[in-house]
Amino acid sequence: MRLMKVFKELYNYRELLKTNIKKEVRGKYKGSWLGIIWTFLNPLLMLAVYALVFPYILRVKVENYTIFMIVALIPWNFFTTAIQSGTGSVVANGNILKKVYFPREIIPISITTSQLVNFLITCIIMFIFILFSGVGFSIHIFLMPLLILIQYIITLALTFILSALTVFVRDVDHFVSVALTLGFYATPIVYQASMLPEKFQWILKINPLAQLIEAYRAILYYHELPNFVSIGIWGLLSVLFLIVGYIVFKNLEKSFVEEL
Repeated sequence: MRLMKVFKELYNYRELLKTNIKKEVRGKYKGSWLGIIWTFLNPLLMLAVYALVFPYILRVKVENYTIFMIVALIPWNFFTTAIQSGTGSVVANGNILKKVYFPREIIPISITTSQLVNFLITCIIMFIFILFSGVGFSIHIFLMPLLILIQYIITLALTFILSALTVFVRDVDHFVSVALTLGFYATPIVYQASMLPEKFQWILKINPLAQLIEAYRAILYYHELPNFVSIGIWGLLSVLFLIVGYIVFKNLEKSFVEEL
């Protein structure tokens, strides 16, 4: 019954949600000359740096390294950008929260969903690289929406928690920046998972982004089925995380106005 009430309230404010998502997508590069083109340029510039440093300077020996990396880098960028934007989103909307009532969860939902839209747009670059590199596609690409859904749910769950906590502890924003930097190296983006020493393999197993990126790489780079046991576990855990994240957000929501 409680769940139905949540969906009903979100449905009643669906126009506000859609407006916020559009504002986030369009407003990110508002005032810049290139506008939404930066959605494509940012990952391309980052890709160019990594594609030069790792295979040529650090001598990482991986066939079709650019494709190996881009199928991991694009999903990782979706996650980090959503978390970075979402962490301070409630604080950034403090003045509005004090004046107008609307379901507060619309803020983290709109941030995460807008970054999902940017991610889907950026996937065009990824597909072009895959197509023209000769790596091509396989039937396994039809599993990609499942991976995107799981990643979206995990990202939204974390955004609920972090955006609420930041209202009370502003240092959370700085902690998140450090954690994401460490997370980049704890996730097999620029290296193969097998390169990590055996004693550190447990880090990859408890890292949902590591498991998801390995799955992206399986279907887009290796053209094979991902580890369904791992994906199934994290799929179930993502729903649990979302429920916990939402509960935390709603409990802390009661004191938002006082703290802001």
